[in-house]
Amino acid sequence: MHQYPFWKTLTLIVVSLVGALYALPNLYGEDPAVQVSTVSGDPLPADFGTQVAAALAAEKIVPVASKLQDREWVVRLPTTETQLRAHDVLQQQLGNGYIIALNLATKTPAWLEAIGAKPMPLGLDLRGGVHFLLQVDIGDARKAAVQRYLNDLPVFLRKQNIHYAGRRADGDAVLLEFPDSEKRDAARDAIAKEYRELDLSVAGAADHPTLQARLSDAEARRIVDSAVQQNLITLRNRVNQLGVAEPIVQRQGQDRILVQLPGVQDPTHVKELLGATATLEYRAVDESPGAAEAAASSGIVPPDDDLFYDRRSHRPVLLKRDIIASGPELTSATPGFDQQSGTPEVQVTLDSTAGNRMYDFTTKNVGHLMAVLYKETQVTTTYENGAPVRKRQDVADVISVATIQGVFGRNFRTTGLTNKEAHDLSELLKAGALAAPVDIVEERTVGPSLGADNIHKGTVAAVTGFALVVSFMGLYYSVFGLFADVALLLNVVLIVAALSLFQATLTMPGIAGIVLTLGMAVDANVLINERIREELRGGLSPHAAMVAGYERAFLTIADSNVTTLIAAFVLFLLGAGSIKGFAVTLAIGIASSMFTAIIGTRTLAHYAFRGRKLKDLPV
Repeated sequence: MHQYPFWKTLTLIVVSLVGALYALPNLYGEDPAVQVSTVSGDPLPADFGTQVAAALAAEKIVPVASKLQDREWVVRLPTTETQLRAHDVLQQQLGNGYIIALNLATKTPAWLEAIGAKPMPLGLDLRGGVHFLLQVDIGDARKAAVQRYLNDLPVFLRKQNIHYAGRRADGDAVLLEFPDSEKRDAARDAIAKEYRELDLSVAGAADHPTLQARLSDAEARRIVDSAVQQNLITLRNRVNQLGVAEPIVQRQGQDRILVQLPGVQDPTHVKELLGATATLEYRAVDESPGAAEAAASSGIVPPDDDLFYDRRSHRPVLLKRDIIASGPELTSATPGFDQQSGTPEVQVTLDSTAGNRMYDFTTKNVGHLMAVLYKETQVTTTYENGAPVRKRQDVADVISVATIQGVFGRNFRTTGLTNKEAHDLSELLKAGALAAPVDIVEERTVGPSLGADNIHKGTVAAVTGFALVVSFMGLYYSVFGLFADVALLLNVVLIVAALSLFQATLTMPGIAGIVLTLGMAVDANVLINERIREELRGGLSPHAAMVAGYERAFLTIADSNVTTLIAAFVLFLLGAGSIKGFAVTLAIGIASSMFTAIIGTRTLAHYAFRGRKLKDLPV
């Protein structure tokens, strides 16, 4: 008599129990919730729960639960309508010092969460959330590149001991003026060797020799592509700070970026974080007596300076164009408070290159002035003829002018900010600076009710497909068809468990993949059952036919499923968004269907018919 390996039975039991355990959290569902945290990132006050309870009680809103989770206060509500009311009430009562966001809070018991069992995240089309399409201002990226060359080329010429008379930007070009044609020609030869990405040409009259350095077409394309890629990385870092499960941040076309955040229902804070371009620049101050006032009154700014205004006093300040350090070079920024004055500050750490530059500058300029420039791009929306018109405005204020008291390098402190600015700036600098401003050109919010409707339709489709397959297998293959039905149910449990364990996002295409898997999962059982029938017709005994059917059908099952796995792998590699979700569920479904068909039904058949003398098999 054929001995069935006990390890297969044990494997089936263990996999089934673990699968059921990790699929279980999906049965508990979620509560509509309101999350409250401080704008500054500081801990909530000790009596904050009392404030929330009083505000909700005044409007007769009864929460399901209200408690502190990590550094956020989470209020669970019974319905989405109550959730929206609670949001408005808390927004009015608590004021601008708090971030109040809508979310969905899982009802999974703590003992399941303790072993890492969580419900699988739902995509934007099922859970609801926000969708943004961002346009990268590639023109600004080119301007920034020209500005860098406007600063770097004069420094390079000074190192080469080549004197120039003036410099200015002209579109995509930098114009360098020289006292004579010999110095211009020497500069052209030197720059051509060092900056091969620039197209150089002679411009200007004979008495004003001028060299034009223009971005080449290849360099311009590289700058645009680099800016979009840098923005993509930065936006991913910023989205990660929101704690959203399985966000989608991907490039679309030449200069657009798609951002989808499932479960987020309040886009206001997200829009501020995604589009913010605030950064800092550290520059030397032109200390020439009366130079700033003269520049402000006449509008004529010295060629090596830029004119700005102090944020508080509104007095003009002339800053040197050369930047000592700026936002992209800040590796760490932590908000805090000055121990002496109690005012907000940001503790800054520079990268090694900028740190060395800061050290060299402060070494040579002790007793002189250095300014901190706060730069921000603000986007305002106005309506003209009923259509929204977005206007971008660059704002730059001097927030601090201080005398350098001693030498410092990588680590120092920046003051002159408000509490909110210090917090927001530290978050932005930690996530990285945008290489070019972005503008939201498309915004959609998918409500939880629409997501629930999609879940209902997807569930109906899956249940209908499952019922039809189960009915067919039971009627056509009798008892072995029932074995296949049990294996199919286990297959669904394992798919859900795998998606939950790996926290793979389920979307509508993912549900389509599950429904397709339900139909394909019984293919292996069909092959096995038909092979058993064939062996019976060939004269083998029932037990021998059952063993031969499973063993000889294995290679055929493996071949057919491996080819489908290859197709799913290619879809995952080359697809995007929903296509990846379909490929993931399809691949997981194929792997679990092979396990349940080859080991699951074989184990059921062995224990159903072992020790029995059979004249035939119910197949």
